[in-house]
Formats: sequence, structure tokens, C-alpha cells
Amino acid sequence: MTIKFPYGLADFQKIREENYFYVDRTDRIALIENAGDQLLFLRPRRFGKSLWLSVLENYYDLARADRFEELFGDLKIGREPTSRRNSYFVLRLNFSEVDPNGDTNAITASLHRHINSCIYGFDLYYREHLPQSVKRDTVDSFVSLQNLLFVVSATPHKLYLFIDEYDNFANEVMASQIRGIDRYQELVGGEGVIKTFFKVVKASAEGRGLDRVFITGVSPVVMSDITSGYNVVKVVTHLDEYHDLCGFTHQEMDDILAATLRECSDEWRRMARREEILSMLRTFYNGYRFCGGEGRPLVYNPTLALYFFDHFIRYCRYPEEMLDENLAMDRNRIRFVAGLPHGEAVVNRALNTDKPPTIRALADDFGIDALLKSEQGPAFLISLLYYLGVLTRMGRDPFGKLQFTIPNLVVRRLYVERMRDSFLSTFEHIKLRDEVSEIFYTTGELGPLCDFIEARLLKVFDNRDLRWSNELVVKTLFLVALFNDTAYIMDSETAIDRGYGDLSLIIRPDMRKYQLLDHLLEFKHLRWEELGAKNTGMRGLSREELRELPPVAEKLAQAEAKLAGYRETMERVYGEKLRLRTHALVCVGLERLVW
Repeated sequence: MTIKFPYGLADFQKIREENYFYVDRTDRIALIENAGDQLLFLRPRRFGKSLWLSVLENYYDLARADRFEELFGDLKIGREPTSRRNSYFVLRLNFSEVDPNGDTNAITASLHRHINSCIYGFDLYYREHLPQSVKRDTVDSFVSLQNLLFVVSATPHKLYLFIDEYDNFANEVMASQIRGIDRYQELVGGEGVIKTFFKVVKASAEGRGLDRVFITGVSPVVMSDITSGYNVVKVVTHLDEYHDLCGFTHQEMDDILAATLRECSDEWRRMARREEILSMLRTFYNGYRFCGGEGRPLVYNPTLALYFFDHFIRYCRYPEEMLDENLAMDRNRIRFVAGLPHGEAVVNRALNTDKPPTIRALADDFGIDALLKSEQGPAFLISLLYYLGVLTRMGRDPFGKLQFTIPNLVVRRLYVERMRDSFLSTFEHIKLRDEVSEIFYTTGELGPLCDFIEARLLKVFDNRDLRWSNELVVKTLFLVALFNDTAYIMDSETAIDRGYGDLSLIIRPDMRKYQLLDHLLEFKHLRWEELGAKNTGMRGLSREELRELPPVAEKLAQAEAKLAGYRETMERVYGEKLRLRTHALVCVGLERLVW
């Protein structure tokens, strides 16, 4: 039977009833029970948090007791259930349904409508189990919640409260360009509605019928800003045992792929093709680490993985776009961080694989004020990028500092697109970029591309960013000009033995039938002073005249020698299918390109 992948589906009951693919994580339910009564679990957007809440909801719901075997019998928890199974009334809220638009009064009203709607559904669903209906206050849903607990307290059972995406609408408000920070602070500060809500939750757990709370979200910012209102929550985000609670390991991806390929032709089932696909998946989707245990396997983004497999099992070919557009909005999160004090420098540094971002420790308790203080170091900004899923932990440097990196090629694309948008803001610029890059892809001709980079990119690169190494500036601008993950597997660095190619464009396996070339570029830089330029006259030399200058010729020779070694290795790895062109370039004074 063909595998049904639950792409975009976060309903555990539907997944089980309709025989969708499911990776069993139910053994963590017992761990969650023992971890505490009020828990907060953070992961990036679209990382499987809602499905996990659905698992818990189905497991603890007393109205589903007669369906336990059907839903859980063949899963890990079905073989060793806990004593609390099917013993709770369950109320599930989803704050992504709260409208973040309008003033704080409008947002407050939207939150109350959402909570009241969920309580109304609760009342209908549990009607046979409740001694009376729950009276709702149409204006103040917090009163409705108290009324719900009064009714629940008249039964032998207690309430389990699930809050999905607790910080969703608050984050949307914060990132808004229309009084975003002001409105956000009104929601979380003082007697703001978010802080008030969590004060009610805290009080309700003090013997009023609310027994357990499980909360999901993206970052700790909102919780930090309302902490005095809800200082009883235990954060389980970075505990080793929950590292892969959401997400797939490489071994699981290999197993899923093997099952998927059984639906395809013999050609796809060859080991070489299978390894090729795994390499693609690792490059585009792998790379997340959510715990301090560096020996733990990295995890794949589950939404991206299911997006890929759902397409592949239907058509037995790669999707043209490896980026699921549902995650593309994360570029707005990067843009928001870049707009914070010192944020631009931190975001740009993430592209620097020579000197990755480092901090002493991951910040786990910081609010909006910490992000807005210009005198603060980069720790809060780097930590926020980590929680957003656009940076991940990669180990420690020789001084014991945590190092961070962009997790995969899909996320790197979001960084590049943000930078490209800031440099190429008009239709004409984008059209010209497409034209010169396509010439380079298919012919290897550097002239039009370098003319474009000199005229458009080098001249607009802001001076405050020249704290980067000059080679990094050049690499980044070529990455911005050439990035194309629909045709290439590309990165700012490709590991080749012990050396590195500054920028590589390796044709995607499914694109080798087209007239594209593989490319490897090596960059060098010279200051005008190194050419003996004491006046502006040398800046007027032609490219050919610059190429003849001994310092330039020497740098080109060094780059070409490196490329020759890289070529030998790449030909050994890729074999006859490789159509490699190598390019040695020297940038003079961050003004002129010579090759």
C-alpha cells in the first residue's frame, strides 16, 4: 500500500484513523508526566509542535478512553501506558488563531473570543461527562475559564490545559511596522491581557481544578516579559531526552526513503541513487541541534522532510523547489532581527563560515528590552536567531564558547534573499542579475557577472559592514548574485579534503540533463596600497592592465593553484558527470574584479 505522508496535518486522530505515516515518539509521554505539571516546550515554526500536542490531547482525553487501543495500541506508549491515560478533561487553545491586527483593545477582544470559542466547544464535546453546562462571559473569557473549572471540580476529574503557539500573535505584533513594539509592550506589561491570562492560569493550578499545563511556542521572549505573572513554568526545551521529540533523525530519514523508493522504478532503488537523494536531503533539510549533548544526532525539519517525501512518492522525482513556501516567511523573522540594534551585523555574520557567531551561553530568559538595548552584546540576538530556527548549535570553539551556524541550505537561502532584497530593490536590477547569472551558469563567462557586481553590489555595500574580512565581502556578494537552489547545490564553502573552495555551485542531480556547468570559485583580495597606489590614477587602469601587475598576478596564481587541487578531488568524487569550471578572482580595494 502506498505510504500516505501527513504533510501539513497535525491531527493525531486523523493520522491514525486514516493510516498516515507516523514516527512514534509516544515513549516521551511518560517522561513528560514525570518532568513537571506546567511545562514549556520551544521549537521553531512548523517543526511538529502542534502534532505533539494532538498526541497528548488524544492520550489524556477521558472521552477517548474507549479508543485507546485503536489510537495507541501498537505504539510504544500502548505497550506501557501510564496510570494517567484518558483521565483528564482537555482544553486546547491555539494562540495562532488570535488576530494580531488593530490596537490592543482589538487584539484583547480577539483573544477573549478565541478562548470563549474553545470553551464553547469544550462544553459541547464533554456534555455527557459534565454535571451542567459551562456559563460563558461573552466579554471576559477569563471568567468563562473560571466557570469551566467550577464545573470540572464537581466531577472526579481535573483539567489538562494545552496552549499551542503561546507567543504567536504577540510575536506578530512585535514584528509589525505599525507601533509594533509599543503594542507588544501594552499586551505583556503591567495589566496587559497576556500577562493577565497567565496569572489566571497560575492561580487556577492552585487547587482550583487545573492539574497540568503544556505550552508550546517559538522563543522565551514573551514568557520572560510576563514572568512575574507565570513564574511556575518549567522549560524542557533543551533537555537531551526531548532533542528529537519533533523532527527526524538521519536514520529515520534513510528508513523513510527506503520505503518511499519501493513505489518508484528500479533505477531509483539503486544504492547510488539512494545515497544521492540522502545527500540532497542532508544538505537542504538537516542540521538542527536542540540540546547540549553534542553527541546527539542532528535532526531534520519534519515539515520540510514530509513536503519532500509527499512530492517524491507521487512523482518519483525531486520537487523543483526544495523550500516549502510555508516556511519562506521565516525570512521576515530574519529581517526583524536585522532591524534591531546591532542586528544587521549579527545577521550578516551568520553567513561567515570562517568566523561563526559565538556566545558564552545560550540566553533562555530575555525579553524585548534586552533586544532593544544597543549597549548589549550579541548574545540575545544570536539566541533569538537560534530559537527562530535560522541558526543552530555547532559545538564549541577553543575558548569554550558556543558556536552557531546556519543549519542547512534552505535556511541559507532565506539569509541570501534578505540581503539580495536590500541590494537589488528594482525590477531592472533583478532582471539584470538573472541575465548575467544565467550566462555564467551555462558558459562560465565572468565578464557580465563581474561588471554587474562591480557596478551594483560593490558600490552599494555599506561601509559599516567592511568590518568583515575583504574576502568575505566578495564571497558574500557573489553568493547574493549567483544563489540558485533550484538548479544548484551551493554554499559559501565546500569541504574538499583539508582545504575549502570559497564558493561552489554543483548541479542538482535532477538538473544535469540541462546545459548547466558546475562551478568552483576562489577569491583573493588586495588593497590599492599593496599595488603601490598612492593616488587615484591606478584606479583608472583597465582590467587587463591590472591583471599584469605582479601582486595581482601572484594572487591569481595562488588561487589557481588551489583550484587545481580542488578540481582533482572533485573529479574523483563526482566522476564523469562533473562539468567543472574553475574561476580565480582578485578583488582590488573592494572596487575592481580581476580574473
